[in-house]
Amino acid sequence: MRTGIVTFMMLFLFSTAPAQEFLRLDEAVSIGLERNHRLRIARNDAEVARNNTSRGSAGFLPTLDATGSWSLSRSEQETNSPFSFGNSDTRSASAQLALNWTLFDGFRMFAENARYESLAELGATQTRNTVEQTVVGIVAAYMRVVQEARLLDALTRVLDISRTRYEKEYARRELGGSSSDYFNARIALNSDSTAYLSQQLQLRIARQQLNLLLGRPAETDFDVVREIALPAAPSGFEDVIARARDRNAEVSVLRQNLLVAETAVTSSRSSFFPRVNFFANYGYSDRLTGTNDARFNGDISTQSTDASVGLSLSFNLFNGFRNSTDVENAQIEERSATAAVQEAEYRLEALIREQIHTLDTRLQAAILAENSLEAATSNLDLQVERYDTGTVTSLEFRDAQLQFVRAETAHIVALFQARIAALELQRLTGDISLR
Repeated sequence: MRTGIVTFMMLFLFSTAPAQEFLRLDEAVSIGLERNHRLRIARNDAEVARNNTSRGSAGFLPTLDATGSWSLSRSEQETNSPFSFGNSDTRSASAQLALNWTLFDGFRMFAENARYESLAELGATQTRNTVEQTVVGIVAAYMRVVQEARLLDALTRVLDISRTRYEKEYARRELGGSSSDYFNARIALNSDSTAYLSQQLQLRIARQQLNLLLGRPAETDFDVVREIALPAAPSGFEDVIARARDRNAEVSVLRQNLLVAETAVTSSRSSFFPRVNFFANYGYSDRLTGTNDARFNGDISTQSTDASVGLSLSFNLFNGFRNSTDVENAQIEERSATAAVQEAEYRLEALIREQIHTLDTRLQAAILAENSLEAATSNLDLQVERYDTGTVTSLEFRDAQLQFVRAETAHIVALFQARIAALELQRLTGDISLR
């Protein structure tokens, strides 16, 4: 019965999987840039900011309003006045065009135009920052899938060895061989099967997380390229810092915020200048009054056309020091934005120094892990040969398996950590590479 359970478990673990989509890293990034929900929202925000850069939004263009009305009224009068129409019905219709154009507002319109342009640049920079963060997230998630898939491959090899060992020990026991070796093989097989199932779960979770970043259903199945290429060690620290200062998206966002704050100061000062408006109005009205008074022969019709044009000047003399307060608050915001830029530049330099040292350490660890893996692989191959000839103990054989799993795990994790360290450094310098 127990043998049947083990056989069923083996069939379950090694059953043929359905055909999977093969997803490369560049394809994953392309899908994510097109479908990622967070990025789509950022692009929409940037488009709104670009739409606001028109001359009309800043107040350079005039406004033209059209109004019209129609009314019907009835009046019943009893009077001895000679100026009364008596009982009457009046129908009135009117239409008017009104033009208003601000000619001067203390340079506010120029400041507002500059502010909208800065906001558009800010939106574009924020979108670039979101793009970079999205790419970093996708690459990291993809590499996580690669890591979990390679770990599953390693456990598959170990499990295959344990399964072969179990089958051989089971056959030997049936022929009168050692029960101890059989039970050791069975324990090892169960342990490796549990590890394999657990790793399958980790791989499934990693795939779901990547699918969510790609903006597609979490259960979409796919396979990945197993390679995690070691990045080159950075050289020329000052060159790295210079590139980062020019291209880092987060610092660029803060610089654009500073430009917006500077335009806000200029805009707030416009309240201390007079405001000059040009206006023009044209109106037409038609009024028809019907009366039963015998003094009037028929309905009374009145049409009129009115037009006016002129300039208006307004100048605030006192409003409780609100204008001064607005200027002072705008200057405080500008100083805060300047401090934020300076702090971000200092922090960026520190992060780059830290990340360069981290990457160098990760690369060295990956090289050491690769050397250990080569030794562990050779040892496992040797123990498999010795097992076939019966010159190795169960303990030695199992120890070689565990050493291989630990070495393979350490190597894959070291490669993953080195790749992520390089990716973070690329993000800081605004130069993300998919290789």
